[in-house]
Amino acid sequence: MKSISLYALLILLIGCSTENHQVQFNSLLNSEWERMIADNPVYASSMGDLTNNTKWSDTSIEKIYSNHQIELQVLNQLEEFDTKNFTEENQVNYLLFKKQYENSIEAHSFKKFLMPFSHRGGIQLKHETTSIIPLRNKQNFLDWIERLSKINMLIDDAIEKARIGIDQGIVPPRFLMEKVYKQIELQVFVEPKDSPFYRVFENINNEIDSSEEIQLKALDVIKTKVIPAYSRLHTFFKEDYLPACRTSIGIKEIKNGKEYYEFLARKFTTTNLTPLKIHEIGLAEVDRIREEMEAVIKEVKWDGSFKAFLDDLRTNPKFYYDTSEDLFEAYLATSKRIDPELVKLFKVLPSMPYGLKPIPMESAPDTTTAYYQRPAADGSRAGYYFVNLYRPEVRPKYEIEVLSVHEAMPGHHLQIALAMELDLPNFRKYGGITAYVEGWGLYSERLGYDLGLYQDPYSKFGQLTYDMWRAIRLVVDTGMHYFDWSRQDAINYFLNNSAKTKQDVLNEVDRYINWPGQALAYKIGQLKILELKANAELAFGDSFDIKDFHHEVLKRGALPLDTLEKYINEWIDNSTD
Repeated sequence: MKSISLYALLILLIGCSTENHQVQFNSLLNSEWERMIADNPVYASSMGDLTNNTKWSDTSIEKIYSNHQIELQVLNQLEEFDTKNFTEENQVNYLLFKKQYENSIEAHSFKKFLMPFSHRGGIQLKHETTSIIPLRNKQNFLDWIERLSKINMLIDDAIEKARIGIDQGIVPPRFLMEKVYKQIELQVFVEPKDSPFYRVFENINNEIDSSEEIQLKALDVIKTKVIPAYSRLHTFFKEDYLPACRTSIGIKEIKNGKEYYEFLARKFTTTNLTPLKIHEIGLAEVDRIREEMEAVIKEVKWDGSFKAFLDDLRTNPKFYYDTSEDLFEAYLATSKRIDPELVKLFKVLPSMPYGLKPIPMESAPDTTTAYYQRPAADGSRAGYYFVNLYRPEVRPKYEIEVLSVHEAMPGHHLQIALAMELDLPNFRKYGGITAYVEGWGLYSERLGYDLGLYQDPYSKFGQLTYDMWRAIRLVVDTGMHYFDWSRQDAINYFLNNSAKTKQDVLNEVDRYINWPGQALAYKIGQLKILELKANAELAFGDSFDIKDFHHEVLKRGALPLDTLEKYINEWIDNSTD
């Protein structure tokens, strides 16, 4: 009896220890989320937490290395946990949370942070912050003015990191930084009342007290703080940075660049696929989609070549709107036509609505066709589908349907807004895994057929163009960053295989050069979801219900592709026994 009692006590102690590990893990999740929020005041403001509403993040090199040490400590702590008796949900949380830190620690070793500038966002476009922070009352505006008064710190930090990057030979392509230089000029050579930062103050709601006082304060800060800080950045670019930037385009050209790209391929796709394998998948997809495109060309009785057909799509005025206003109205009408059809495909729809907005004029010439902005966590701001109205003569009508299903419903807004309503840890609820999020967006494009879209053969060709676009990404992204493709090689391949306009192609190729590896996630994620759907259709046969499948894919938020596959396989096995 005595030995049995000791044995039972030992089991009890082990159980308590394991349970304690789960409590410690949950506590770690909360404390790290709180640290992240504290370290990112603008993000906190966008989420509705106004505790540090007058502050920017500390972007100094010292803070970067300090955070790295904290992440190493967190990873060590995670590795000490015994997870075998964690709940199933917490085992997934643990794997995802740990991978997040492993990725960040590995990324740190490549020192990408020494290239702090981007033509698609960053220090020179900080006025766009007003699209995500609350500006509903006098105090909100005063907080934003105080935040602006401290913008010199961000600029000083960026210059310091860039100087170290110059010394260590970690610099971006010069032609991309020339785009940044032009964007900086828009902040410098301007009167305060014409500054991009003043635009949000021009038409302050009359219901807000002291609107004239707020405007005068804003003009003073823009004149005395903002413009001088950007002037200093402009001088640095002109005299030091642009001459030091590299003429090559691929990330392989920086120190350990090939290894860095291999890491990025694994990170963004959540797979162990090599750049070579991804390149081959892209080539095969391009060939497959090309055959479908040829069938549409035959349907419209085109009697010329494939290239001539693409040229006609790019240049024929019938495929374009004359004004930005007409283009925007077409986006609005399409989105509202989609929404009522969603109940055919989904069991649960998000409660948060979404709206449409034009992409700001300062960044529109250099950015992509559209993007999505998630809702605020506190429900104070809806999701937004931003569309590019710059040069409507290069924004084809036949892309509007496919773009809308990707960015809004049933693409990003449906998936992201639903995830925000789930009972998940904050890092999962408000985070994202690119292969899943963008894979879902691309998968959603094909759902347009089920929603009554693509009735016109040219609109169908638009859907195929977008699918081709993501297949091309696999080829040109790997080509430029891992193999020996030039920028012109990528542009030519794009133009020869898709109906994307020249303006879009240039912006897209430059986006891949700026953000290596990210573009791989879309097609790899889509192919995995399509594979899982095909497996489910085969297993269920006539009893397959697309609503059930979508519910299983969406109900846990964003997941790595192998974890998603595990869950879908379990659902199939449990439902077809």
